[in-house]
Amino acid sequence: MTLRKRVAVTTAAAALIGSCAALAPAAHASAPQSPSAAVSCYDSARSYSKPDGNGWYPQLPSPYLKATSACADINIKPNTDRYIAVCFVPSSAPEYCQSSYTLASGGQWNTIATGVQSGTVFYFAFRSTALSNGYWAA
Repeated sequence: MTLRKRVAVTTAAAALIGSCAALAPAAHASAPQSPSAAVSCYDSARSYSKPDGNGWYPQLPSPYLKATSACADINIKPNTDRYIAVCFVPSSAPEYCQSSYTLASGGQWNTIATGVQSGTVFYFAFRSTALSNGYWAA
């Protein structure tokens, strides 16, 4: 093999290895910390649309929301920033809401309540009565 051919092969191999190495950190950085848990939880996400003039979702007489075994938390992904609290509806006690609202950033998943058991019945309370759309997962 000539020197020119060796340099060309070595340069091509180095470029290929370098491009793979450059891609690997970027792919790793965008992956969730716990891929199987996050994917299965958000796979169960449902859309919501809270109309203007109301401070909660869902609107009655619609049934309340229910946590599933797919998530251990209650998560919401509003289209715009919103202050949101979770109100729980236990079967054997009066309903109650979290004592403060959480700022849920628009366009990303936000955890509003943690350690929620499957079957927990709840609804979202919004600080603003403005229209709000997005997704929730629990």
